This record gives sequence, C-alpha cells and structure tokens, in this order.
Amino acid sequence: MDIGFFWIALGLAALGYFIGNGIRNFSTPKKSTNEYYLIKESDLHLYIYLSKEETEELLYKYPSAPKIELKGTTYYPYQLFLEWLSSNELYKTK
Repeated sequence: MDIGFFWIALGLAALGYFIGNGIRNFSTPKKSTNEYYLIKESDLHLYIYLSKEETEELLYKYPSAPKIELKGTTYYPYQLFLEWLSSNELYKTK
C-alpha cells in the first residue's frame, strides 16, 4: 500500500468529524460572551467612553435605559445598553 492512501483516509476522517460537529451545533449557535456582561452604574462611563458627568446626565435624562437592579446596585447589560444607545429612541424629537 502506498502511504498516500493513508493521508487521504486521514483527511476524509477529519473532514467527516468537522462536518458532523458543525451539523450537530448548527441549530444552536454559540452566544457571544458580551451578551450577558453586566456593568455597574459607577463604571459605565468607562465602557461607553463618556465622562462621569455626561453619563449621569444621560441616565437622568433617559430613565428607560435597559438596566437591572440587584440588592440595591444598578447594573447595565453591556450589549443591550449599546444597542439601546445606538437606537433611534434617543434621537426622537418630542
């Protein structure tokens, strides 16, 4: 037997493994790790690149920002807050 057949067989086995693994995970794609990342209100300005005063003014002006309160501490879900910040809700005129 030629050693070339060995490499072809090994390649086909690897191909079958990766295709099977991809099909198995096709219906449930992996979630981003940032999706559930919570940021304390005191640290929010560091993540959205605004000053502390600007962040406080933004949160005061828009109390509907996505947030979670746990044991008296306010947390902001990072991904949801960024989506809210880039949405048209902030820029609608009254």
